[in-house]
Amino acid sequence: MTVSTNPSVADLVAAVHGPVLLPTDAGFAEEVAVWNVANPHRPLVAVGATSTADVAAAIRWAGRHGLPVAVQATGHGAVRPAVDCVLITTRRMQDLTVDPAARTARAAAGVRWSSVIEAAAPHGLAPLNGSSSQVGVVGYTLGGGLGPLGRTFGFAADHVRSVQIVTADGVTRTVDAGHESDLFWAVRGGKGNFGVVTAIEFDLFDVPALTGGGIYFPATHAAEVLHAYRQWAPGLPERMNTSLAMLRLPPLPQLPEPLRGAFVVHLRVAYLGDATDAERLLAPMLAAAPALLGGVGEMPYQAVDAIHQDPVDPTPTRERGVLLGELTASTVEGLLAAAGPQVDVPLIMVELRHLGGALGRPPAVPNAVTGRDAAYSLFVIGLGVPELVPVVDAVTGAVLAAAGDATVPGGLMNFSGGAGPQELQANWSPADRDRLLRVKRSYDPTNVFSTNQAILA
Repeated sequence: MTVSTNPSVADLVAAVHGPVLLPTDAGFAEEVAVWNVANPHRPLVAVGATSTADVAAAIRWAGRHGLPVAVQATGHGAVRPAVDCVLITTRRMQDLTVDPAARTARAAAGVRWSSVIEAAAPHGLAPLNGSSSQVGVVGYTLGGGLGPLGRTFGFAADHVRSVQIVTADGVTRTVDAGHESDLFWAVRGGKGNFGVVTAIEFDLFDVPALTGGGIYFPATHAAEVLHAYRQWAPGLPERMNTSLAMLRLPPLPQLPEPLRGAFVVHLRVAYLGDATDAERLLAPMLAAAPALLGGVGEMPYQAVDAIHQDPVDPTPTRERGVLLGELTASTVEGLLAAAGPQVDVPLIMVELRHLGGALGRPPAVPNAVTGRDAAYSLFVIGLGVPELVPVVDAVTGAVLAAAGDATVPGGLMNFSGGAGPQELQANWSPADRDRLLRVKRSYDPTNVFSTNQAILA
């Protein structure tokens, strides 16, 4: 179908309030731009939705023309290009309400975590956002949502009250534990396979302040730091949330001199307690090696981005992850051999996130989030430059393989990268996979939502 010459596009323009843009239109490139520039979208038409009604109209129009539908808010979740489809962008949908008495928030599809954090903070409340507050609320949450306070409170998806979603038939549904519970189960963990979520209601938590930060260790002590972390993390209380990353930092002038262009090991800490307790718990790690830079202290929750220091500028990346049942000495040695400072590889980050605690317990309302039996997440990000892709994929595979027998079944949807349908289906147990596919075929029998992280080919 050549959209630019098809008069039916006029029907779409008439049906929505937001802009409808074709590839030849001014503003099209900006409308479809992604944060991960390694995965540029090439849709046939882009619809800048301003409301749930716009989303429903765009889905119905796509259905009449046999076109798949893709959706994005901030573009952070793009792990595959959306090609020859209708791309619905939701960033104009910014409605946000906070109910401090109920300790809940309701966010429309385009809201970023930064807005929720700012709206909740005056009430001493905080959401279960991710490591970067610039990521959108909806996509992150539907993929499970593993954030800095995960061990303390669980996955973000565990605390969703209700979801407003437009399914493949163009019908708007509000689903929760008592209404279309199968769909409510599947969408919390199965991400965008079942429709376009236009609003989400979720819990907030009493976090008036936080002890957190990051400590950078030099390449020369990478082995000591990783082995110390292996011995230290299993004994931590649930209120202590940590991760450890081997980083190859770019030579950017905005980075402090000790970090500029350096290989470093970054310990990230988010502790629900005072700084004195945090220092006591951190003592074994601080004794493992001299720090290059950084520290941990009390901070307002609005400063949570300072813990991980995720990049804010668009970047070309490729990413994959696995789950570990334990972190053994041989696994640490394997990771160091595959991606340590002594090898020249086009990787940006090799990260270990400590799981367990509330992440390991089933939520009050069951959902499709996997990974509850894992002790760690191992996540690799490489440069997504086209000429380096074969090398990055090979090196990433070697790093993940280095985990060896510590790898356990399952996977976190948000950390699965560009895995195909069969690989994604393997994230779930056979029973949960069958249930997920039944829900998919019930609500999307023609696989309209088949872009990005699709569970059906």
